[in-house]
Amino acid sequence: MFDLLPDRLAWYVGGPILGLLIVGLFAIANQPLGASGAYVQTSGLIRRMPNVVTWRVWYFVGMFVGGVLVTQVLREGAEIRSGYDALRDVFPLWAVVPLVFGGATLLGYGAAVAGGCTSGHGMCGTAQRSPASLTVTATFMATAVLTTLALRIVTGGDL
Repeated sequence: MFDLLPDRLAWYVGGPILGLLIVGLFAIANQPLGASGAYVQTSGLIRRMPNVVTWRVWYFVGMFVGGVLVTQVLREGAEIRSGYDALRDVFPLWAVVPLVFGGATLLGYGAAVAGGCTSGHGMCGTAQRSPASLTVTATFMATAVLTTLALRIVTGGDL
């Protein structure tokens, strides 16, 4: 089956499909598509909170199950990877673990403070012309560029 699929979907295919999905979801349900919103709704379901949006729970479960299905069931010889191989090539494991943990903590904190995640603000919020989403998106893009520049300088271009 993977002979039909490339390693990565081309941006000019995936982007319009995602755009149509976002616009379609607004047209049908008047709700944005975002990963942190799905996480919050799933957490609410587990804690038996009222007014849980069920489709977001299925969206969250689908992201996890879809990833496992594609990498472990459909693809022969798939291996579980951390996704941090480039970082591990430059830094020892004892340094990578706290870096990743700290980054994940800051990401979660930032999503909570910003009222959503990068996908929610960057795709849905900017599509709605939300001033807050435009500000958040500009901030995380600038931070990503500066972080990449700093890592290039610190590692001498190895990362």
